[in-house]
Amino acid sequence: MSAPGRPHIPVLLRPLLKAVAPVEGIWIDGTFGAGGYSRGLLAEGAAQVIGVDRDPLVFEMAESWRGEYGERLSLVHGTFSEMDDYAAEIAPEGTVDGVVLDLGISSMQIDQAERGFSFMQDGPLDMRMSQDGPSAADLVNTLGEEELADILYHYGEERASRRIARNILKAREIEPFTTTKQLVAVIERSLPRPKPNQSHPATRSFQALRIAVNDEFGQLIEGLEAAERALKPGGLLAVVSFHSLEDRVIKRFLQARSGGGGQGSRHAPVVKSATPGFDKPSKAIPPDDEELVENPRARSAKLRVARRLDTPATPADRTILGLPAPVLDPAAKPASHKRRAR
Repeated sequence: MSAPGRPHIPVLLRPLLKAVAPVEGIWIDGTFGAGGYSRGLLAEGAAQVIGVDRDPLVFEMAESWRGEYGERLSLVHGTFSEMDDYAAEIAPEGTVDGVVLDLGISSMQIDQAERGFSFMQDGPLDMRMSQDGPSAADLVNTLGEEELADILYHYGEERASRRIARNILKAREIEPFTTTKQLVAVIERSLPRPKPNQSHPATRSFQALRIAVNDEFGQLIEGLEAAERALKPGGLLAVVSFHSLEDRVIKRFLQARSGGGGQGSRHAPVVKSATPGFDKPSKAIPPDDEELVENPRARSAKLRVARRLDTPATPADRTILGLPAPVLDPAAKPASHKRRAR
């Protein structure tokens, strides 16, 4: 594993800590990553943080500093969709004061070319957070043109999805895809040359494949539901998202679980919640100018915060959440992960 080329800066940490102040009691950091949120919460007064991550390598990186927090920091290898189970094993039931989720891919993962997340570096076409299950190479080498185009369109909002998918199938007849460089070359040939200040042509396609490989939207909904189950009355849920698809789902989930479904549309009508699980959520909090200077990666980030009510947790109505259309056969999704407390 190569060392990260730059330090990971936790996005929206200052506004998050301000929004959930005073920080106390037990918190779950459902996307532990480089540990920035966990360390911030502990510094602000959290009695204990349970850090969860599906990527086993993040715990190796934390070995050099986690000991300074002693028993105040517990690490669990697993998915945040099961965070309520992990909390029940580590902390007394009904004692979780807060949950934080950072849905972005960390810079340390992007910088590791061997992980296959980056279209700027050549490496194996992998993209698996947990390092098990089907990889991005498996998808682009085996899926049909329509399935592949649907992934690129629904998960990446790529308008040229069918053209790219068609060219991928042509290219793999000659040679199977094994590296990110191969895929980038096909995508670049499929799209016009970008204008100045436009994003790289492969941005949307790489986002789409990463989401599909890691079942990120399935994990997101199950994670929001798990957070609702885990939080005690008065507990806080704070979620940082990085693209409009994620933010739309989070916004509609919190609207629905706080008594209503927002403005609604012909695709997602307003649905009143019989037993709201959260108080009315905050408006989305964007990065300020200072953070944008410190960390340009934060430019698309949004923070939403909601407070848990004293009501039973209930499953979300997925039909009103603005989820992308399902495009993967369940058999193609990553296998469930064994968890390991550390």
